[in-house]
Amino acid sequence: MTHKELSKNSMKKRRERVSFSASLPEDVHGVFADSDCVVQYSSHPFLDIRKSILEMIRYAKVQDWNDIEELIYCYIALNSPETHIYIKDAFVSLSFPLSTKH
Repeated sequence: MTHKELSKNSMKKRRERVSFSASLPEDVHGVFADSDCVVQYSSHPFLDIRKSILEMIRYAKVQDWNDIEELIYCYIALNSPETHIYIKDAFVSLSFPLSTKH
């Protein structure tokens, strides 16, 4: 599934504005331990969460899968269950190439 398809599917699931983020879980000790959390209201949660994930990966200079696991944990712990589908879709979209050329 392409980034565009994931974005379209996520937008279909919820059209209203949602917010994400709060305060960092106490058990985060890796590269994100000193990160600031921001509350954000969004009309396009998939795109905004995806952008936020990319910013965090660049900011923390993520080096390995353990860092990615901690980042996923932070997003899930910080956000309400109705936001988790957008988080999942955003991480999945970053795991696959945005376009495939044969």
